[in-house]
Amino acid sequence: MENVEKRNQLWAFIVTGAMILISLIYYSANIYYVYLIVYIWFGFAYGMMLQYGRFCMASASRDLFAAGVPRMAVGILIALIFFSLVSVVLAATNMSTFHAGPLGTHELIGGIIFGVGMVLAGGCASGSLYKIGEGNGTSILSIMGISFGQAIFVDVGGIFNNLLPQSWVEKALATTWVPKDKITSWFDHYFLGNIVFKKNIILSETETFAAMGGDISRNFIANSLINTILPSILVMVAIYWFYMRKVHIKKTKKALKKAGLEQNTGLGDELKGMWNMLTASQRTTLMGVLIGITAGIHILAMKGMQNKFGVSNFGELLARMGHHGDLSTMGKIFDPGYWYITTQEAQFAGWIMEKVGWNVRDDVFFGVMNGLPELWRNPALWMSLGIVFGAMVMSLLNKEFKWKLPKGELIVWGLGGGLLMGVGARVALGCNIGAFFIRVAGGDPGGWLFGIGMVVGGFGGVKFFNWWTERKMAKEMEAF
Repeated sequence: MENVEKRNQLWAFIVTGAMILISLIYYSANIYYVYLIVYIWFGFAYGMMLQYGRFCMASASRDLFAAGVPRMAVGILIALIFFSLVSVVLAATNMSTFHAGPLGTHELIGGIIFGVGMVLAGGCASGSLYKIGEGNGTSILSIMGISFGQAIFVDVGGIFNNLLPQSWVEKALATTWVPKDKITSWFDHYFLGNIVFKKNIILSETETFAAMGGDISRNFIANSLINTILPSILVMVAIYWFYMRKVHIKKTKKALKKAGLEQNTGLGDELKGMWNMLTASQRTTLMGVLIGITAGIHILAMKGMQNKFGVSNFGELLARMGHHGDLSTMGKIFDPGYWYITTQEAQFAGWIMEKVGWNVRDDVFFGVMNGLPELWRNPALWMSLGIVFGAMVMSLLNKEFKWKLPKGELIVWGLGGGLLMGVGARVALGCNIGAFFIRVAGGDPGGWLFGIGMVVGGFGGVKFFNWWTERKMAKEMEAF
C-alpha cells in the first residue's frame, strides 16, 4: 500500500513537472504565449477542484432525481453565487471579458438535449474532462462524442438545409458581414437566420437598471442579487422542501420527544435544516466557493493579458507571430476569455477532420467565427487539457486514479451521450459551463433557460435509465 502511495505521488509530480516544462517551452518560444500559459494553469486549477469536490452537473441530476441527494446541486449553486459576487467587481471596474449570449428558446431546447446526453454519458462537459483525469474510459468516449458530434453538426449542409424554414435561409443569405461562400451548412443558416438577430441581455445594462447610481451597486443588484443569488436561494429552498425537509423535521420531532419537549417546529428548525443541507458535504461546499472565486480571478487574469498585449483576442497575437493560417476570416480564433468548454473540443475534431481531407473551413463556425488553430496553439484547448491533468494530479494524490476501460453498454452510453451533449451545446451556443454557469453569474438571464432545460433533460435521462435498468433486470431474471 505504501509503495502504491509513493508511486502515485511520483506520477503526480511527473505530471505537474511536465506541465511546468511545457509552460517554460512556450515562454522561451515567444512572450506572447504567456497568454496561452494562463489558460493552461487555470484549467489545471479547475481540474484539481472539480476532482476534489466531485463536481459534475450530471451527478447533480442523477443524485437528486434518482437518490434524493442534493449535495452536488447545492455545491453548484454556491459556486454560482460566489462567482457572481466576484463578477460584480470585475464588471464595475471594466476588467471583465464576459459577453452575453442571444436570448431565446434555443437555449431551453439545447439545454434539454444536453441534459439527456450528460446523464446517459455519466458526466457533463466539465465532469467528463475531470473524469478522464481519473482514468475513466467512458468519459474519453463522451468527449470524443462531444468533439466530433459538434464538428460534423456545424458543417453538414445539403439535404439538412431543406429542413429549415425558408425565412431563416433568406435572412442568412442576406447577411453582409459573412462571405457568401462560407454560408453552406444547416448551422450557418440556423445561426445567421435565427440566432444572431436575438438580443444579448446583461441585466445591469437594461433600461430598468441603467439609470441607477454607481457601477458596483447596479451590477450587484441586477446581475448578482436578482439574476443569481435570489434565484439560487429559491432553488435551494425548493430542493430542501421537496427532498430534505421531511427527514429533517422527523428527526427534529424525535429529538424533541426524547427531551420531553413539545414537538412543534418553527422557522428556526427550517433554517437549521437548510444549513444542514448546505454543510452536509463540506468538501463539495468548499470547492463550490473556491471554483466560484477562481472563475472570477480567471476573467481578471485574461483581461489583464489582453490589456498587457493590447489585444482583444489571441488571434491577434498569432497574427503577430505569423500564424495566419490558424485564423478565421475575421482574424480571430476561439478565445472566450473565461472558463468555457465544447467549442475547443469541436476545434480538436475539426483539426483531425481537416487533416484527413474534410474541408471544415467552408462554414461560419470554423471559417468565420472561431478559426482552426494548430492544436498546440489553441489556448482554450490547452485549458481543457489542463483540467484533465489537474484532475489527474488530484486523483493520484487522493489514491482515486484507476484506468476503467468501457465495456458493452458503456461504450454506447459514452458516445451517444457525448453526441447529444455536442448537439445540445451547438443549438444553445454553449454547455453547462458556457451557457449556464458563466452566463447566469454574469447577469445573463438566458443562462437560466439553459439551466432549466438541462434539469428537465437530466430528469428525463434519469427516468430513461431507471426504465432501462428495470427492463434489463427483468429480462435477466426471466432468463434465470
